[in-house]
Amino acid sequence: MRFEDLEVWKRAARLSADIYKELSGLKDYGFKDQITRSGLSIPSNIAEGIERESTKECVNFLSYAKGSCGELRTQIYIGIDIGYIPDETGKQWIKETREISAMLVGLIRSKRNSA
Repeated sequence: MRFEDLEVWKRAARLSADIYKELSGLKDYGFKDQITRSGLSIPSNIAEGIERESTKECVNFLSYAKGSCGELRTQIYIGIDIGYIPDETGKQWIKETREISAMLVGLIRSKRNSA
């Protein structure tokens, strides 16, 4: 299985790119750095997990990706509250992080069951 073929990886990578584009002009570099790192770590950890040899390692990295989804969702809520992220954009990103997280739960279960 190639990570590039996984819908969850594609969606996470697209979300990460969208966050970079939307916040490119933001002058609060601390916030921008934190939220873009969280977003980037989701597809990165999915890729790293899929590339690992053992099921245990794979599941660990997929779990890290799921954790980063929660971290990102928290930062999106805060970004909306402080006016850095437009409401509609933020709501769409929150929905997307929830769906990515659910997809990761399914992938983790699948990996554990096939071991």
